[in-house]
Amino acid sequence: MVSVLSIAVTSACGTKSTTAWCVDRMAPPTGLTKGGYKVVPDAYCDTREIENGSVGYNRYFWYYGGKRDRYGYVRGGGYSAPRSHRIKSSSGHSLIRGGFGGHGRSGG
Repeated sequence: MVSVLSIAVTSACGTKSTTAWCVDRMAPPTGLTKGGYKVVPDAYCDTREIENGSVGYNRYFWYYGGKRDRYGYVRGGGYSAPRSHRIKSSSGHSLIRGGFGGHGRSGG
């Protein structure tokens, strides 16, 4: 009973996390994918777009949420980051923190 209560309290106080995928707008889908964007290394994308809450219009940009398939394409997400979520890159680096206490950046 105590463990169930502690899990409930932890979940209620925790900040949700959203994955930011660095994607290539110009990569053509392969025959096995049904649309989506090709995931590329984080170094191709500008983290200032996340910090400023702006949407990138370059070839490489951040795509938030969604799921990556086994072919390296992500779909089902969106172009803008949720404001109250902690944003982490697909490689696991924390990029911005939202929710309680506002915004703060940690290295990546």
